[in-house]
Amino acid sequence: MTERAAFGDWMKSVQAAIEEAMASFLPRETDTPARLHEAMRYASMDGGKRVRPLLVFAAGELFDAKHDALARAAAAVEMIHAYSLVHDDMPCMDDDALRRGKPTVHVKFDEATALLVGDALQSQAFLVLADGDGDVVRKLAMVRLLASASGSVGMCGGQAIDLASIGVTLSLEELEQMHRLKTGALLRASVLLGALSGKTPSDLETAALDKYAEAIGLAFQVVDDVLDATADSATLGKTAGKDAADNKPTYVSILGLEESRLLAEKLRSDAHLAVAQFGNKAQRLRELADLIVQRKA
Repeated sequence: MTERAAFGDWMKSVQAAIEEAMASFLPRETDTPARLHEAMRYASMDGGKRVRPLLVFAAGELFDAKHDALARAAAAVEMIHAYSLVHDDMPCMDDDALRRGKPTVHVKFDEATALLVGDALQSQAFLVLADGDGDVVRKLAMVRLLASASGSVGMCGGQAIDLASIGVTLSLEELEQMHRLKTGALLRASVLLGALSGKTPSDLETAALDKYAEAIGLAFQVVDDVLDATADSATLGKTAGKDAADNKPTYVSILGLEESRLLAEKLRSDAHLAVAQFGNKAQRLRELADLIVQRKA
């Protein structure tokens, strides 16, 4: 049996593979319209921890998925994520000037270009996912999964609730529902896309992956809220304290800082428990749950 690489080495290997895949699947800067393609690559390349692609690859290990299939699925979900960040940063949404330590797309280029970048990245994601080899039935299921996670019953719906909640007092249950859609839906899609890159999981396996994804999805947002309240902009690579300044409901505003940290730790334990049935094959999924909860930025 081949010795398993250390988590840090595995993570760097996957991140490098994603950069290569994104560079290949995105339009070239020299292709017309060059400015739009330049902005698409600016928004998507060389940035972030690539948590969603890491989840795709980690879940793919459970079902012996091939590297090329995982790279394609991971690139597609990361394009959706990148498009959401571009639109989220625009003046009509969160109006932020900094993302991943550099000017946001509408600041670097202009608002119209930023709008088109998001639209084009969304289309490109589905082109990437639809192309390539693989079982047609599973591929259709993957396209449907990503579309559902991205739309009004997923990420976009969560963002709509978020915008409507500024200055509004939400219950903990309402806050969790918002983040299940805004953040959790795409994280769940990442996990299931990784599985579907190898085979169609059984109902029991899907239920376990759903529980894992729900736990890390909520944990991701809890930690985001804690960091927004405690870290500085240089550490975060985006504007710190913006949720409080915009009077947005957060886990910290509802539960307090210490209770939010305890909740994140409970969700990490829930994630570990959810994938226990997969044994050693789920090691990367457990390590990613740890990464999400213990991250500092």
